[in-house]
Amino acid sequence: MARDHASDFERDGVLVGVDILNSDEAATYLASIERFERDRADDLPVQEIFRTGAHMVLSAVDELVRHPSVLDCIEALLGPDLMVWDSDILIKEPHSEGYISWHQDLRYWGVDSTYALTAWIALTDATREMGCMRFLPGSHHEGLLDHTDTFEGRNMLSRGQTAAFEVDEAATTSGDLRAGQMSVHHSLMLHASTPNRSDRRRVGLAIRYATPALRQIVADRDYAQLVRGEDRHGNFLPAPRPDFGASPDAVAAWRRITDDQAAAYFQGVDEDKKTWTGGDATRSPAS
Repeated sequence: MARDHASDFERDGVLVGVDILNSDEAATYLASIERFERDRADDLPVQEIFRTGAHMVLSAVDELVRHPSVLDCIEALLGPDLMVWDSDILIKEPHSEGYISWHQDLRYWGVDSTYALTAWIALTDATREMGCMRFLPGSHHEGLLDHTDTFEGRNMLSRGQTAAFEVDEAATTSGDLRAGQMSVHHSLMLHASTPNRSDRRRVGLAIRYATPALRQIVADRDYAQLVRGEDRHGNFLPAPRPDFGASPDAVAAWRRITDDQAAAYFQGVDEDKKTWTGGDATRSPAS
């Protein structure tokens, strides 16, 4: 990545349009994910897997979180030691009502620093009409903001969390991406998205990268995968990589780990609202 991109990221908190995959490669990964969605719907909680920890179950996601072009970009921003904390396959169906309110990813991770960011890889085009992400450049300098949990049915965030911040819409920017491109945003960047008003399905992969220096301070334990460099801190237990065919053991490990992570994400939430899915749109931990 060019050095000026790193300085742009420090100033704005976001990069949009980083080329990662060509159109054929993006189509191949998309086909693999949609085949899993179609073929395993009867025996696995596919939508839950899509919404948290997908890299522990799907080989296609495991490949993408380790893709050299992705890691080169993230290393330029976070340094040589990188781990994956979470990944989500985010889908907006054509003419669906799901949206995402203005929020910061880091607000509910339960960690002690901001050594983290989110990479969002478009596996289909993601245009304004399709409900691509919107960003408020520079908002990561505001620090960690208070949020209100709305649990609004169409909000695709698990808590419907909305930042207590007046967003100047005129100052926002649109994160339009072609299939195979990536955006990257700071863990404190205010971002949101609107419903998909198009005739096309919008599919993307969000990957939460962090440095091993990050530390969980809310849950009893947390997990991550080291994908580049070294872990000199030992703050996270190792998360497994997927095996062939999403075996019962692999799915059991995914369930145990995501349940542990939910202890931090849903701290202070009533038991009946502690779910990764709900309403008329499958919800995501963030983005």
